[in-house]
Amino acid sequence: MTEETTEAGGAATEGTNGTGEASAEEAGAAGKASAEEPGTGKAAAGETAPRRRGRPSRKAAADGPDARTRILEAARTEFAERGYDKTSVRGIAKAAGVDAALVHHYFGTKDGVFAAAVELTFEPALVLPAVLDGPPEGLGERLAAFFLSVWEDPGTRTPLLAILRSAVTHEAAANVLRDFVLRRLLERIAAELDVPDPTLRAELAASHMLGIVMLRYVVRAEPLASADPAEIVAMVAPTLQRYVAGR
Repeated sequence: MTEETTEAGGAATEGTNGTGEASAEEAGAAGKASAEEPGTGKAAAGETAPRRRGRPSRKAAADGPDARTRILEAARTEFAERGYDKTSVRGIAKAAGVDAALVHHYFGTKDGVFAAAVELTFEPALVLPAVLDGPPEGLGERLAAFFLSVWEDPGTRTPLLAILRSAVTHEAAANVLRDFVLRRLLERIAAELDVPDPTLRAELAASHMLGIVMLRYVVRAEPLASADPAEIVAMVAPTLQRYVAGR
């Protein structure tokens, strides 16, 4: 055998384990190369590209609520149980089963999550057309009955109380609640009032009902705390009617 043939044979077998099979490292490199389009570094057709960090998998979306909904539900629970100050974006993410980066992706900051949670919590209270429709002389009674029905429901009362407590103790939470209530609730009521100073009147009506909330559900002052809701509505309705109708 010539020297050239011997060298060629050695080059052909170089990189094998002596059995003619490629080494594990070379096999892995070849697999990686075949999974990518030549010269692009991108996954070839039929291959699944790695998911970006923080985004929910398709399986998670298929098996339950989408990530944004899970984050909001977790945020509402965290704020209700821990209050605004002790709730963190990391804690919300952990409760929702997502990366904290995804919370920032959807809502930006803790205040953004809180604002979205407030809106979710107040969603039942946004069904105002049913309250605003009807004879003007019964608006005060309808408002009182609707307001109390939202607070009497344990499903909405617990997160509402947490939001109210947070707003009392934290300025950022108060700003979120104030902006939301003014923008989404009171302005809608004021727009339906055919009286002077409708916004002021709507705020006075809301302040009256919030005072009842504080004494009935937070302080739990008796006999208001255990009074029948229908009795409260009957006694409060004339005052609310004066606020919203001017008579």
